[in-house]
Amino acid sequence: MTEETGRAGTPPLDLLDLDGTLSEEDRQIRSVVARLVDTRVRPHVADWYEAGQAPVRELAVEFGRLGLLGMHLTGYGCAGASAVAYGLACLELEAGDSGVRSLVSVQGSLAMYAIWRYGSEEQKRHWLPRMATGELIGCFGLTEPDHGSDPASMTTRASRDGSDWVLSGGKMWITNAPVADLAVVWARTDEGVRGFVVPMGTPGVAAREIRRKMSLRASSTGEITLDGVRLPADAQLPAATGLRAPLSCLTEARYGIVWGALGAARDCLHATLDYAGSRTQFGRPIAGFQLTQAKLADMAVELQKGYLLALHLSRLADAGTLRPEQVSVGKLNNVREAIAIARQCRTVLGANGISGEYPVLRHANNLESVLTYEGTSEIHQLVIGQRLTGLAAFGG
Repeated sequence: MTEETGRAGTPPLDLLDLDGTLSEEDRQIRSVVARLVDTRVRPHVADWYEAGQAPVRELAVEFGRLGLLGMHLTGYGCAGASAVAYGLACLELEAGDSGVRSLVSVQGSLAMYAIWRYGSEEQKRHWLPRMATGELIGCFGLTEPDHGSDPASMTTRASRDGSDWVLSGGKMWITNAPVADLAVVWARTDEGVRGFVVPMGTPGVAAREIRRKMSLRASSTGEITLDGVRLPADAQLPAATGLRAPLSCLTEARYGIVWGALGAARDCLHATLDYAGSRTQFGRPIAGFQLTQAKLADMAVELQKGYLLALHLSRLADAGTLRPEQVSVGKLNNVREAIAIARQCRTVLGANGISGEYPVLRHANNLESVLTYEGTSEIHQLVIGQRLTGLAAFGG
């Protein structure tokens, strides 16, 4: 959605004139992604959401054509964009729908990043170029049915059998799994946690679509079962040793969420401003009532604060100094505020707020998942708490 220009010549939601701090290249990338969302996502996403199904493979090819898959990575067909540009792309994608941004995040910041950061040169050359174009779709198998916030307790096991590896176990709530060509699977071995690239057509691998979701319905989510899956030695990611490897991938994905959640919040606020300006009660638009303006002002302020935070983290990332706990600050704050904005926007729309004709409740429902995945709010509070106190409180 394109922001209308106010009397002062600035977009009405850009109260702090933050748009002027972006480079021309960043603004151009944002505009290209926004146009794609306007033409390819917005006209159809309400139907995708209602049907619980989206054309994931077709979208992946279109996103790949624009260089959005793994866009912040370098080489192997990836765009090598700045952290700011990648963040702005995530914002525009999630302004369309959180599930659409999740497709890009899982592909680029989880599956592709894991191979790019921890894979062999042969693995990178084999997988990444086709993943960057959307020809191949990847997923990231870390979460298990009984182990979400505590991945150290995973029960998926990889054992050596001669020069091969044999994997057994299960992964749950895996975005892209039902349509994926490959999975980056994390398993416990005698030497600690290790990562493996698992082609989904390998005997013993099965993926089941998770149905009846009330959130992220325009996203493909599944369960992966691994029953004696035999892999050659070169399926292991050689540089991934210990739990720090998959956690670093989660940090990459969390960064995209810091920006993406703002897109959902902005789309809600746009829809609410439009509605409040045209909805008449007691003889005048409800935008002219003090209580409505108070809500709009508070939401706009929080949106701008979140944008400032995301920009700051992006510039730290581009400088190579961004730390994981700083990403936790961004994820905790921006998702928490985004879901509050969505809920408040629903109150301004009244009964119309629950209608699929407006994006507000869809975004609010999606943000319930965004609040949980890549680390719940509680986990990020503990990450920040450990930084403040020097004491780890996980599990306490």
